[in-house]
Amino acid sequence: MADAAGAGLSGAQRAAVFLLGVGEESATAIMRHMEPREVQRIGEAMASLSSISNEQVEAVLAAFHEDASALNPLGLGAPEFTRRVLTNALGESKARSMLAKVMPGKQQTSGIEALKWMDPGAVAELLEDEHPQIIAIVLASLDEEQSAQVLVNIPEPVRSEALLRVARLQVIDPAAMEELDKVLEKQLGKVRKTPPRSVNGMTSAAAILNNVKADVESELLGALKEADAELGEKVGELMFVFDNLMELDDRGMQRLIREIAVDSLVIALKGVDDRLQDKFFNNMSSRAADMLREDLEAKGPVKLSEVEAAQKEILAVAARLSDEGEITLGKGGDDFV
Repeated sequence: MADAAGAGLSGAQRAAVFLLGVGEESATAIMRHMEPREVQRIGEAMASLSSISNEQVEAVLAAFHEDASALNPLGLGAPEFTRRVLTNALGESKARSMLAKVMPGKQQTSGIEALKWMDPGAVAELLEDEHPQIIAIVLASLDEEQSAQVLVNIPEPVRSEALLRVARLQVIDPAAMEELDKVLEKQLGKVRKTPPRSVNGMTSAAAILNNVKADVESELLGALKEADAELGEKVGELMFVFDNLMELDDRGMQRLIREIAVDSLVIALKGVDDRLQDKFFNNMSSRAADMLREDLEAKGPVKLSEVEAAQKEILAVAARLSDEGEITLGKGGDDFV
């Protein structure tokens, strides 16, 4: 009964109900450990909850108790414990360098942390007179949704140049981070020496582009390909992955299926999310869907490289159909009238 009572709530709503259930003081302490994006989503969920029954509150708290009971307490707080031990043993300067090696991607400057809580327009204004390399480092360090909103507020040609530099990033060196901290010191009064940090610039650039409007995406990707054709192609490939086919409407999916060889589809669907498999099944005739399920069950283990090759082949077909106007991929651009 408890599970049924909480079944209609989204993850953010369940978190909101939990926080409302534990009281203001405990909820405040918990939210201090959340990322800005998490706080925003839970805050929106709290505002959207018009009426919550006692059964729903009990269901959420019971589910939390069950999940918490399954956790091994030894793993909780391990990153912070590691940070404290290394700092006490090596001193702050050496510990920062060591932490960058043993906990890659987990070190964050206080300046970047402050930017996460700022309005994207304010971040763009703060960066408007800075070098494109500094802007690129900031964009690669923020959440991709916030980075996308910051990027669209930066005027051309700096915007395209900054995205090009994001895509080329591999390692953020200490000198660049020092320069970034100087920028933030002037605006926020916060400075902290930081070690090198590995980044995947092409992935960051693709994620940023996936979060801007279609017309801006087309403009920026075109500028990126013009500046560096090979890099632009790689970023474009990273923007469109097999899971994106979930965004196709039923008509588009049916059109795509007609262009795909069954053998390729069987391999491409190996190991993918059940929801995506169902997306294909639901857009086939019952007989074709049953045959595909049987082929998937009968198919033995397949090399990951073969799965990726088959998926890439299908994505190429989808891209061609999109270019021909047969199907619609990705985000919307202008409104229809």
